[in-house]
Amino acid sequence: MRLTLAVTTAFLAASSAVPVLASPCGEQIATIERRLDSTGAASVTGSTGTQTGSPRALPTPPGGQPSDPNVTPSPDKIAQARELIAKARAEDKAGQTDACENTMSQAKTLIGALP
Repeated sequence: MRLTLAVTTAFLAASSAVPVLASPCGEQIATIERRLDSTGAASVTGSTGTQTGSPRALPTPPGGQPSDPNVTPSPDKIAQARELIAKARAEDKAGQTDACENTMSQAKTLIGALP
């Protein structure tokens, strides 16, 4: 009896350590959330960034203006993107991959090129 309990406990402990595979849209959501929590987004919204840094981030924002002025981020666009991310998360959870990817495309278009 004790052996069965010990084996079952060991199996449960080992299986809980295995990470759950994320969907492709779920990975996009996580990536965009990191961008929205970055210091670049914080400089647009006037808040404090919660991201400690990314290994791929530039040490300072690049100079100059974006090549397309229509993709300039603003606090309103970032707020709308956060709402779209919540919608995309619900779509991903419901298994609506195409809808989730479309919603994420809209969010990416809204935030544009963050500093």
